[in-house]
Amino acid sequence: MWGYILVGILALLAGIALGFFIARRYMMSYLKKNPPINEQMLKMMMMQMGMKPSQKKINQMMSAMNKGMK
Repeated sequence: MWGYILVGILALLAGIALGFFIARRYMMSYLKKNPPINEQMLKMMMMQMGMKPSQKKINQMMSAMNKGMK
């Protein structure tokens, strides 16, 4: 009787852990393929803030964000 309950609890915990790691891996690969912000969005945001974005500044910000994601 106690053996079945113990096996059930262990299976539940293993399923939760496995599901977490699978979901984490999926989200990491999704974000790598589809970054949440790109150069065009960054340029628009800078223009809305009243800044005149240069390509050098955009490249610096993109590299900083990419470095932060790793």
